[in-house]
This record gives sequence, structure tokens and C-alpha cells, in this order.
Amino acid sequence: MGSQFSTSSHAGTADSRRAWRRPVFGSIDLGTNNCRMLVGTPAAQGFHVLDSFSRVVRLGEGLYETGRLSPLAMDRAIASLNICADRVRRFAAGGNHGPLKLRAIATEACRQAENGAEFITRAREATGLPLEIINPREEAELAMESCASLLSRDGRRALLFDIGGGSTEIAWVRINGCAPPELIGYVSLPVGVVTLSERSVSCCYSPAGFSRLVDDIAAMLHPFEAVHRIGEEIRRGGVLMIGTSGTVTTLAGVSLKLERYRRGLVDGISLTRDAVDAALTEARALGREGLSRHPCIGQERVDFVLPGCAIFAAIHELWQVPELVVADRGLREGMLMRLMRTVTPPKRNFLHA
Repeated sequence: MGSQFSTSSHAGTADSRRAWRRPVFGSIDLGTNNCRMLVGTPAAQGFHVLDSFSRVVRLGEGLYETGRLSPLAMDRAIASLNICADRVRRFAAGGNHGPLKLRAIATEACRQAENGAEFITRAREATGLPLEIINPREEAELAMESCASLLSRDGRRALLFDIGGGSTEIAWVRINGCAPPELIGYVSLPVGVVTLSERSVSCCYSPAGFSRLVDDIAAMLHPFEAVHRIGEEIRRGGVLMIGTSGTVTTLAGVSLKLERYRRGLVDGISLTRDAVDAALTEARALGREGLSRHPCIGQERVDFVLPGCAIFAAIHELWQVPELVVADRGLREGMLMRLMRTVTPPKRNFLHA
């Protein structure tokens, strides 16, 4: 079943060059909380989206308590993966596009669960998708790839973080001008919005409890700071901070006072420290009921907002960069960008044009 998602390379003949059709790329990211899919073709500025999908599956629900993925959580994830497979399969059939190149990954929940590998095997058999578990380093690299266009701004270094459902990835990046950015170091914290909500969501609503969580998370960051001396680089200037997660896009929506979330107004914007602090204060003041009614949050995500804010606050307080660049992009975009570098159109042969 998985072979229908494979691709073949183009021969270098003039006939194949005339028949060359723009290839299609697909990416599926199965995280601790969400299942996301993206299908696109190369474009002048990154890629043109042909199809996308996102659904809350809560794969990591109960993982902190049991150490295992629950049967219901696995069923939810596989149901969403089957939707992704059906939608991707339309492009694998060809039609007006070239061949499909696909990658499907799973992250922290499957890394941590005792039955993570067993679930991957079951998901492959049920969906035909080439699902694989990636390590934290590659997760940090894919987040970096997704933000490559934002790293072209003035700066020598970037501190990039992705607050996920089961973990938080932080990457320390060297900006190389026109050359690709370089990963200097990374750390994967064993806390995300799902794991923290299951452990401590009630603590988030009291000032003392929230402060304790921030202090606990900051303590996890200190060894990374000691190795890379990021604070010294920040004081010298030229350090970008880029956040890519639902937490930072939510805070951006709060800061902008959006009546509904609009990606085009959020992705790539910069927020000053004052604006970030004000958004954090407002989010915390809303309480659970107010957060559930906020147009950029809603009932489905309400329990994850303040845990995410606690993780972000620890990063924000330890590394005091003047501005935060908000990125509404992530692993699926990073996978597409990486896949697209593997296929280039054949050079035009003017003798056979």
C-alpha cells in the first residue's frame, strides 16, 4: 500500500524535459496533540499550497500518567492519518501534476511511549503512510528550515523555539547571510502544552503556581545557557528570537486584538517585549472561561494556553531579546522545504524547444 506514495526520478532526455511536470510534495506531522498535513508545489517564494489539513487528535493524552499511548488516542490518530492518506493519494495518482514525494513523521509522544514503535507499525499498516519517528535534533532542524525566510533579517544569531504538545525544542542558530542557516546547538525540554496541562493545569491559574512553573522550566534551560552563553550574545546585539507554536500565535492574536485568527496578519510579525508582556498579562487575567470565549483560542485549546504561556515566559525571561518574531509555521513546512531541495526542474534544451 505504501508504494503508491513513492516517487521516481526524471530521466535527463529532451523528451522527458518537454514532458516534465511540476512535482508535488507532501508532509504529515503527527504530534502529541495535532495531526497536520500539507501538500504543495515549488513557487518563487517557497511553495504554493494545494491542500492542507489539521486536527486535534490528543495522541499524548494520558501518556504522562501511564507511559503508554491509549487505545482511544491511537484510534483518533489513525483516523486522522487515514484522512491525510486519502487526500495525499489524489495527488499520488498524477493528474495535472508530476510525481509525489511524501514524508510522514511522528514526534515526542511516540518517542516517549512504551508502545510508540508498536503504534507506528499499526499506523503504517492501516494507512499505507511511510510514518517514522524522528529524533529531537531533526525536529529542531525542521523548525529551523520552516523559518529560513525569517532568518534573512538583520542578525548574526537566532534563538528559535517550538512549544509542542509533548516537548519544547530550542535551537541556537548561526545566520549566514545568503547561505543556509546553521544549527549551533539545540535542547529538547520534556515539557509541552499537553504534558504540562495534565500535570499542572490548575497551577497555571494562580499567580504563585504560574511563577513556580516558570521557575521550574527556567531551571531546565540554564545548562543550555551555560554552554552557549546566549545571554552574552543578546547583550552584544544581533540576536533574533523566533517563536513557532500555537502559544506564540495565540499571544500575537491577543496582542493584535483579532476578532478571528488570521494567519496572514500573524506569520512573520514582530512584537516588542512590552507588547508580549501585555499579551501574557491579558491571557492570564482572562481565566479559563474568558480564554475559552476568545476568538483566537476556543474550547478545544483552552487548557493548553496557560501551560504554553508558562513555557514561553521562562524562555522570554531568561533570554531578554527586544523583539519576538512570530512564525505560524512548523515541521510540515520544514519538511516541504527540505523535500523541494531534492528535486529541481531539468534545464531547458533550446535545440529541442
